[in-house]
Amino acid sequence: MQAPSLGGVQVPRGNGTTVVRLRHGASLNDFADKIDANPAALVTVLFHLGEMATATQSLDEDTFGTLATELGYQIEMVSAEEEDRELLGAFDIDLQAEEADESDEDLAVRPPVVTVMGHVDHGKTKLLDAIRKSDVVAGEHGGITQHIGAYQITHEHEGTDRAITFIDTPGHEAFTAMRARGAQVTDIAILVVAADDGVMPQTVEAVNHAQAAGVPIVVAVNKIDVEGANPAKVRQQLTEYNLVAEEYGGDTMFVDVAAKPGIGIDSLIDAVLLTADASLDLRANPTKDARGVAIEANLDKGRGPVATVLVQAGTLHVGDAIVAGTAYGRVRAMFDEHGNAVEAATPARPVQVLGLTSVPGAGDTFLVAPDDRTARQIAEKRQAAERAATLAKRRKRISLEDFDVELKKGKVESLNLILKGDVSGAVEALEDALLKIDVGEEVELRVIHRGVGAITQNDVNLATVDSAVIIGFNVKYGERVEELAEREGVDVKFYSVIYQAIEDVEAALKGMLKPEYEEVQLGTAEIRQVFRSSKFGNIAGSVVRSGSIRRNSKARVLRNGTVVGDNLTIESLRREKDDVTEVREGFECGIGLGSFNDVNEGDTIETFEMREKPRA
Repeated sequence: MQAPSLGGVQVPRGNGTTVVRLRHGASLNDFADKIDANPAALVTVLFHLGEMATATQSLDEDTFGTLATELGYQIEMVSAEEEDRELLGAFDIDLQAEEADESDEDLAVRPPVVTVMGHVDHGKTKLLDAIRKSDVVAGEHGGITQHIGAYQITHEHEGTDRAITFIDTPGHEAFTAMRARGAQVTDIAILVVAADDGVMPQTVEAVNHAQAAGVPIVVAVNKIDVEGANPAKVRQQLTEYNLVAEEYGGDTMFVDVAAKPGIGIDSLIDAVLLTADASLDLRANPTKDARGVAIEANLDKGRGPVATVLVQAGTLHVGDAIVAGTAYGRVRAMFDEHGNAVEAATPARPVQVLGLTSVPGAGDTFLVAPDDRTARQIAEKRQAAERAATLAKRRKRISLEDFDVELKKGKVESLNLILKGDVSGAVEALEDALLKIDVGEEVELRVIHRGVGAITQNDVNLATVDSAVIIGFNVKYGERVEELAEREGVDVKFYSVIYQAIEDVEAALKGMLKPEYEEVQLGTAEIRQVFRSSKFGNIAGSVVRSGSIRRNSKARVLRNGTVVGDNLTIESLRREKDDVTEVREGFECGIGLGSFNDVNEGDTIETFEMREKPRA
C-alpha cells in the first residue's frame, strides 16, 4: 500500500507488525529493496525525521529503528552468525545440516584439545616446555607469552599411545580476549596455580572463562618444589570457585607438579586423559571437508600469510580451497609443530597452513570450499559485510535538532589509532585492552584500522587523512615508509611489551581531555551605600572585606546569603575619583556592575575566577 509519509513522499507502509530483517551495516538501499520502495524517498523521510544519510551509507540499528517505526515496520538485525550462515547457504554450504546428517558410524575418536590457563608467572609456559620439551620463553619479550601456539604430543596411557593437542594461551591480563577464545575451542582446561602464590586475579578470570564455556578443568598445582609451597592452601582456595578436589569429595582432579624439574608431568597428562574419557564424547567425522578455527596467523617475510589452524571436523588436505574469515586461498603446504610437512590433517590436529592470500584473524572459523572461485566469492562477501558493519559502527549519529548544539559546544575529541602487530592475536588483544581505557565521555578512542605485518605506505596515508597515531607492536617500518611518515608528520610509536603501549595511550587520552576548571574566590566587598547615576546606573559604595576586588573579574551579588545576581562582571572600579584596576582588603571603593542595578545596602559582592584544575 502506498501512503504519503513525511513531506508528502510516497512510501510503502507496514501494518506495525511487519518484520524486516537487515544485516549489520546495511544501507537505505538494502532497506528499500526489502520493502520495495524508492531509496531516494527513504532519504527524504529520514531527513524529515532529523537524520541525514545517503542511500548507500551504512546505518546503525537505532537509525533503522527510527525509520521503521515511522513507516510501520519492525527491524530485526541479523546476528553475525546468522548472516554468515545465510551467506554460506547461498553457496549450498549448510554446516548445521552436515552435522545433523552424520550417523554414529561416520564418527571416529579424536584427541582432546587442551588449553593451559592461569595467572602470569605461575609457570604455564614452563609446564608446556616440560610437556613438549621445547623452550618458548627465551624468545619472548619480558618473559611473557604473547602469541597463541598449538602443539600435539603422544603419551602412553594404560598401554596405548594417545595423542593430545595443547593450545597455549597467554596469561597476561591484557590478553583476556585471546584466553577466552582459547576456552571456546578447547575440550579441557588445565588451570596452573603456583603452590607458593595461590589463587590470583587472573586465576579467577581463567576459571570464569572455562566454566562459562562449559569446559572441564584439571588443576595443576605448580612449583611444589619451591620454598613456601602450600598445595593444600590452593585446594582450599579453589573450593570457593566450585573446584572441589577429589580427595575433598569433589570431582575436580588436582595434580601436584613442578615444571622445571619435570615432576608430576606424566600424572598431569594421565589426569587430562582420564577426565576426557570420563566426561567427554570426543568424536568427529574425518571423512568430510575440513572445518575448524584459525588459532593464530601472521605474515611471514618469505612464505607470505601463515595461519595456524585447528581442524575440528573433517580432514584438511594439501590442495584444498579454503576460506578463513575474510581470507581465502588454496592450501599450498602444511607443517606440524616440528616443521615437518603434512599431507593431511585430521580432527584435533593443529597445522600451519601456507597459501592464503591474506592474514585471517585469530579465532576466525575456516572451511573447505568446493573450488577456488567459491572460496574467493565467500571471502569477498564477508569482507563487504564486515566493512559495512564497521562503517555503521564508526558513523557518528547526529540529528538536526542536536546539530546546532554540537557545533556550539565543539565536537567530541577523538584519538584515532592504527594498530599493526606481528600476529593478529596480539593486535586483537591490544585493541581490546585499549578500548577498555576509561577517561569519561569527553574523549573518544577509535581504532580506524588494524592489521598484521610491517607499517606500510597505506597505513601512513590513512593516518595522514584521519589524523591518526600508528602503533607498531613487534613490527617496524616497511621499505621507504619511514621517510614518508616523517614527511607527512605522522606519529608512529613502536612497542614490544603491550603494557607500555596501553600506558602511553592512556596518558595521551588524558592529555586530550578538556581542562576542568574550579572556581577560586578573589575577594568580597560589603555594600555600604548605593549611589544612583543616570550615566553609569547604580554604583555600589563598598568596603573590601577580604582579598581584593579587580576590574573585569567575574562577580555575584549575595543578599542574606542568597544569590540575587550571578555571572556579573566588575565593569567599573573607582577609588575616590580615580579609575583603578584593583582595590585591596580594608579600602573603600565604588563598584559598577554594568546593567545590573539590583544592589542594596548590606549586600555582599563576591568576585571569583575560574582556574584550571590538574587531573588526577
